[in-house]
Amino acid sequence: MVKPVDIVILGGGTAGWMSAAALSRLLPASRYRITLVSAPELQTVGVGEATIPHIRYFNQTLGIDENEFIRSVGATYKLAIRFKGWGYEASDYCHGFGYSGERINDIEFHHYFLRAFGRSSEVDYDRFCLASLAARAHRFEYPKQGDSMAGRYGYAFHLDATRYADYLREFSLANGVKHILGKVESVQLSLSGDICSLRLLNGEIIEGDWFLDCSGFSARLIEQELNSGYESWQQWLPCDRAVAGASGAMDSPPTYTLSQTHCAGWRWQIPLQHRTGNGVVYASHEMSDDEAAVLLNRSVEGIDESRLKVLSFLPGKRRKSWQRNCVAIGLSSGFLEPLESTSLYLVQVAIEKFIEYLPADRNCHAERQAFNQFIDIEYERIRDFLILHYHQNGLNSSFWRYCATMALPDSLNLRLQLYDETGHFSGYRQGLFMPVSWVTVALGQGRYPQGIDGRMQKWPKHQIAQELTSYQAKLVSLVGQMSAHKYALGRAGEEGLRYPEASPSLYGFVSG
Repeated sequence: MVKPVDIVILGGGTAGWMSAAALSRLLPASRYRITLVSAPELQTVGVGEATIPHIRYFNQTLGIDENEFIRSVGATYKLAIRFKGWGYEASDYCHGFGYSGERINDIEFHHYFLRAFGRSSEVDYDRFCLASLAARAHRFEYPKQGDSMAGRYGYAFHLDATRYADYLREFSLANGVKHILGKVESVQLSLSGDICSLRLLNGEIIEGDWFLDCSGFSARLIEQELNSGYESWQQWLPCDRAVAGASGAMDSPPTYTLSQTHCAGWRWQIPLQHRTGNGVVYASHEMSDDEAAVLLNRSVEGIDESRLKVLSFLPGKRRKSWQRNCVAIGLSSGFLEPLESTSLYLVQVAIEKFIEYLPADRNCHAERQAFNQFIDIEYERIRDFLILHYHQNGLNSSFWRYCATMALPDSLNLRLQLYDETGHFSGYRQGLFMPVSWVTVALGQGRYPQGIDGRMQKWPKHQIAQELTSYQAKLVSLVGQMSAHKYALGRAGEEGLRYPEASPSLYGFVSG
């Protein structure tokens, strides 16, 4: 009989239980044994409560019923992120989970928008995205698959990260995952440098063939034992602390995550069914913890001051997320602030790629190299997208002036140069955010290109403006037919009301 492969997961937060759930569901139990080790006092960080549509694909791949999931984790629907004060004080735009307008004659929609309206402050680009319009109106409806207008968006959730971890724990245990409570005292390495086993404080030895480090910022295995190294990106993403707290549930919860700037960073607001998650993200050299707590209390009514959490982080990533027979997943792999709600997405793609590349033995140089390259690209391209939010601004504080004048990564400089000169953002073969997202942020924060697609010159401006105005009116009409968010949540699971199939895309379906 062939000995089963032992996969040991260290860490019982969201990353750990997402890993356990996926491995136990997608790998044959006869071939793999999954063990998760967690400290009894472990608490999840809890800043990753806002998600993007890929979470639906993850859940559906595992066979999780969406309506049961919503009830269990106190989730609400999410169609967009609303950015207030980004770029300039009066800015207010949504980055919706959908396409703005439609691609016509092989020309992206924003070129038509720019041809018709130019730099007009009276017409906002995001008003041509159905998801953004619905989010502003606090409305929700399932996208109608196959409908060119009413199906061009996706949706995600606001969720309680602790409840989600608990939900996945029960799911994993039912699928045969062994859960051991205990704290690691020491780690035994082989002569070749691989991890052989974990020794707990009670003396128990946990042996394994593969180890997933889901231990959070401590990076107990990948860094403390294997010295993977860390690449800091704080020169581009200067925020390094956050104060988080909860307030009561909203009477009319929006279908967007709120992100609003302040003098030294930004704050978030995330509506759940049973409470509202709030937080202030800031640069510690510009704002103290006490000042951040005061700002949070002034910005949000009903904050429970006795339960505020202060979080410290360093933006960046491991130099190698897969080192020897250890793979870092989640915060042990890296950290990018939740400005675009990418935390659980990065957990998800790391799990999926590990399963895809899972080798037959530890002599797997090609698999490790391919995995690390994949993770590097994911982190770096999200990093560049986040930097754009910070850099494109005319705000008047020392923090924001630094962001506006800081030197950018070469990869971002090249993308912005092409956009500034031609109106085009080049697409990625791999990467989360497609050109429509880049355009939404650039235009929403007042960055207009000098030129647009040369083929647009033959189109009369007034004709395009009339057609776009008519198109927008149809979108507004569709929003009017949608349900109020609170009512839509109450209908989840009704007989005959089936949620749509998920797609691994930010925009509701995979675009060609």
